[in-house]
Amino acid sequence: MSDQSVLYPTDTGIVQPYKNDPFRGNLSTPINDSSLAKAFIRNLPAYRPGLSPFMRGLEIGMAHGYFLVGPEIVVGPLRETAHGANLSGLITAIYITASACLGISLFAMTTFQGNPKGAYNSNCKDELRPLKAKEEWFQLNGGVFLGAMGGAIFAYLLLENFVDLDAILRGAVNIN
Repeated sequence: MSDQSVLYPTDTGIVQPYKNDPFRGNLSTPINDSSLAKAFIRNLPAYRPGLSPFMRGLEIGMAHGYFLVGPEIVVGPLRETAHGANLSGLITAIYITASACLGISLFAMTTFQGNPKGAYNSNCKDELRPLKAKEEWFQLNGGVFLGAMGGAIFAYLLLENFVDLDAILRGAVNIN
């Protein structure tokens, strides 16, 4: 019996070291290592196979841009004003998006500085690292920017025209 099997028994419980290696710094539990969790993560736009980096970024940006407007409207300093809350939510979403895109650009430039492979191995089969070149990160960044701006503007327009949309959906407006 080896010292490792005495210190780290792998068959005694539900929580075990990931891939039976206690030195990886990860635990395999029924939640994070289940087929349901893996299927969910693989279906996220960041890891879904067959998407170009721009389309990954566009989908990520649309979702985040749409939801970034809300917190400023609910708890922002202009929440009591008629249209100021919606406009401040849009401005805040644009600012957060621009900051995130700046961060993605800085990450791409520093990770791949002077080395086209960057910190990633180009032969890596890790499915959680689908972007392996600076250009792919820049394409993702463009998609995030465009998608987040579109999502934020769409949310702003919905909020600004909520009364009219509500009247249409309730049938209070005669469309003829």
